[in-house]
Amino acid sequence: MRLLYIDIDTLRADHLGCYGYPRRTSPNIDRVAAGSIVFENVYASDTPCLPSRTALLTGRFGIHNGVVNHGGTDADPAIDGAARQFHSRLHLDSFPNRLKQAGLRTVTVSSFAHRHSAFHWYAGFDEAYNVGKYGMETADEVYAVAGDWLRRRGREDSWFLHVHLWDPHAPYRAAAAYGEPFADTPCPAWLTEEVRERHWQGCGPHSAREVGGFAPNEYDRAHYPRQPQEISDMAAVRAMFDGYDTAILVADEYVGRLLQLLAELGIDGDTAVMISADHGETLGELNIYCDHQTADEYTTHVPLILKWPGLRGGRRAGLHYQIDVTATLLALLEQPVPSSWDGESFAASLKAGADGGRDHLVLSQGAWTCQRSVRFERWLLISTLHGGYHLFEDAMLFDLHGDPFEQHDLAATRPDVTAHGLRLLSQWQARMIPGAARGRDPLANVVLEGGPYHIRGELPAYLARLRATGRAGQAELLAARYG
Repeated sequence: MRLLYIDIDTLRADHLGCYGYPRRTSPNIDRVAAGSIVFENVYASDTPCLPSRTALLTGRFGIHNGVVNHGGTDADPAIDGAARQFHSRLHLDSFPNRLKQAGLRTVTVSSFAHRHSAFHWYAGFDEAYNVGKYGMETADEVYAVAGDWLRRRGREDSWFLHVHLWDPHAPYRAAAAYGEPFADTPCPAWLTEEVRERHWQGCGPHSAREVGGFAPNEYDRAHYPRQPQEISDMAAVRAMFDGYDTAILVADEYVGRLLQLLAELGIDGDTAVMISADHGETLGELNIYCDHQTADEYTTHVPLILKWPGLRGGRRAGLHYQIDVTATLLALLEQPVPSSWDGESFAASLKAGADGGRDHLVLSQGAWTCQRSVRFERWLLISTLHGGYHLFEDAMLFDLHGDPFEQHDLAATRPDVTAHGLRLLSQWQARMIPGAARGRDPLANVVLEGGPYHIRGELPAYLARLRATGRAGQAELLAARYG
C-alpha cells in the first residue's frame, strides 16, 4: 500500500468546486474527487493549527492530549509521567507509528514542527523534511522536495507520504504571475456593503478594521499586495476573496503536479490519496477576516477526499471528526485502533457503502478564543469561555441550513435548541474530564493563564486604538468584560 496525504493548510471546504463553489479554484482536486469518496461533513476536533495537527497525530481530542493553545502550558502535549515506558505513549500510539506497524515507511514534508515548536509532530516518522521557511514557503518549494522523494523512492512499495502545502494560509501570497484569475467572477453574495459597514463599526482582532490582527500590518501591506489589511470598502472584500481563492488555485496546481508524477512513475492506480486540511478560514463570518479564531463552521469544517483502491467513490454526508477518518485508515490497513484514541473507525460502513456518522460533534478553539461548539442536525451552538476581545455572547446558535454564513444568532429565539446543544456539551464534558490532560480542562486552564495565547497582553493598546478610531463604546464594553 502506498498512501499520499496532501495536507492543504487553512483550506475551506466550501471554496472547492467539488463542494459546490462556483469559482474554478480547484480543477485538479475536483478531478480526484470525481472518482473518490467525498466526505461532506468532516470536522477538525480542535483548532487552529497546532491543536489540529496534534489531534491528528495522537488520535485524541485536545482535552486529552493537552494541546489546545499556541502558547502557554497547553501548547505542549501532556507527558506520561511515572507511567512512561522506554517508548512514550505519544510514540507508540501516534498515527504515523501505527502506519509503520502496517509496514509503511512514513515520511513528512512540512515545516509545521518548526513553525510551532511542535517537535512531537515527528513521533513515528522515518523521514522528515523541513522546507525551512516556517510556513511561509510556497507550493513550488514544497513540491521540489516532495517530488524529489517520489522520484527516488515512489516506486517502492509500502509508504506514507505527508505533503503540506501552506498557500491558502494568510498572508495570501500567490505570485504576481498568476494574475487576477477571478477578477470577472462574482464574490460570495452574502457579504454585502450593509454587512461590511456593520463589521466596520465592530471590534476584535482580525475584524474589518484590523485584518492584520489588532491593527493593520504595514509589512504585509507592502510585501503581500493580495492580502487586505482593512475591509474599508467592497473593493477590499473582493481583494480578500480573490487573494484567498488564487492561493487555493496555486495549491491545486501542485496537487495536479503530484498526481501527474504518480502517473509518470506508473503507481497512480495503486496509490491511495487523501486530501484534507488542518482547519478552514473565516472570510468575514462573525466579523473575522482572513483568520481562524473561533470554533465556528468555517474554521472547524475541513474538506476530506479519499481515493482508496477497492473502495467505491461517492459522497458521504455523515458527521465525522477528522480523527475518525485516520482511525478508519488504520482499520482499512487491518490495524487495531489504539485504545487511547478518541477517533473511531467507520471502515465497516464505508466498505458497505453506508453513510454512517456520529449524532453530534464537539469542537474546540483555544488559541484566539476559548470556545467549544456542538455541531448537531442543522445547528451549530458555540459556547464561549473567553471571546478573545470580540463581544461574543456566552452562547450563540446558528441554523446552518437557513443561515450558512452565521449572520443571525438564534440562541434567544430558539431556547429549546440552545438548551439541547448545551446539554450535549455538558454530557460530553462529563465523559471527557476524567481523562483530561494534566488533571483539568485545558481550555479552563487557558483562561486562568490569561486567555488565548494570541491576545495575551494586547488589551490596553487595543482599547486605546478603539477610542482613537471612533469606537469608544466598543472599548468600554471590552473593558467592562475583560478588565
